Amino acid sequence: MAHDVHVPLGDRAYDVRIGTGLVARAGAEIADLLPRPRAWIVTEETVARLHLGTLRAGLSAAGIEAGALILPPGEPTKGWPHLIETVEWLLAEKVERRDLVIAFGGGVIGDLVGFACAILRRGVRFVQVPTTLLAQVDSSVGGKTGINTTHGKNLVGAFHQPVRVLADIDVLGTLGERDFLAGYGEVAKYGLLGDAAFFAWLEANGRALARGDAALRAEAIRRSVQMKADIVVRDETEQGDRALLNLGHTFGHALEAATGYSDRLLHGEGVAIGCALAFELSSRLGLCPQEEPSRVRAHLAAMGMKRDLADIPGDLPDADGLLALMAQDKKVVGGQLRFILARGIGEAFVTGDVPAEAVRLVLSDALRGR
Repeated sequence: MAHDVHVPLGDRAYDVRIGTGLVARAGAEIADLLPRPRAWIVTEETVARLHLGTLRAGLSAAGIEAGALILPPGEPTKGWPHLIETVEWLLAEKVERRDLVIAFGGGVIGDLVGFACAILRRGVRFVQVPTTLLAQVDSSVGGKTGINTTHGKNLVGAFHQPVRVLADIDVLGTLGERDFLAGYGEVAKYGLLGDAAFFAWLEANGRALARGDAALRAEAIRRSVQMKADIVVRDETEQGDRALLNLGHTFGHALEAATGYSDRLLHGEGVAIGCALAFELSSRLGLCPQEEPSRVRAHLAAMGMKRDLADIPGDLPDADGLLALMAQDKKVVGGQLRFILARGIGEAFVTGDVPAEAVRLVLSDALRGR
């Protein structure tokens, strides 16, 4: 049984299909989009080993031929060299604008392939088939694509919407616990930023969901994707409301940079710690009750997730060093950092009016707790 979330963006509207068995019947799921019975898959080694055979069989069952480019796994893939490799491969394969490229992997592959498709022939169509929880609830929806540079994450990119998203619950079964919980950081973020009832639902159901309950997983993904779709439709290119989706990211991206975008800290882990810090900062500024950051951290603790700077292995810069990394964030406007803060769980808002000293104090205290 699949649930669809529609993303109504006029002539660029598309559906996010959420359910089981979607990879195994991928050909039937995308046949209506194909101008000819061919598709091109870009994936990475881990996903290819686990799931590429299933995807190819699913395409073949509908008479669709598919070539595949298999890239190395991990965040370092999301840079200039593999972007060039992907674009050159698609050109060598004579992919046309109306053809269909399949981004088959987590957020790294989705972002990289989406950007390659955005710039190839000034826009080639692509389907997202996200294989991680994080990609299913966040990066595969909304059309943000891009790569990292030596200056920071996602600083080069484009808005390029997919033509369909297939979020297959089954593939989540091959995720390790750490990767699943990192993705859950983004799920919790949706409740924290705009839906207190959803956060309460997660408090009640999160542990069963993490243990593998498919119906609960499907519902958490559906609600997360619906929230993201609603926000993207209001503000596709992040002039206002869409920045709410960055709750936890201003802190999180700085922590990722501080740890060298390595396995010391996964993106979703940085987001979870960042959400806890954003609520702590909100409480210190008198915006929300002191109980709220405690509740955020209690839920992350109950899920067995990272929630404090103390949970990050190895050395970190001091508070001033972390502030300097935050200043490189894409959300800087006129030199002023924009923060997503909260008046309570489910009540996030965007502001540029945060004293640097308040941020420094929160970071200093968090570092002292290490």
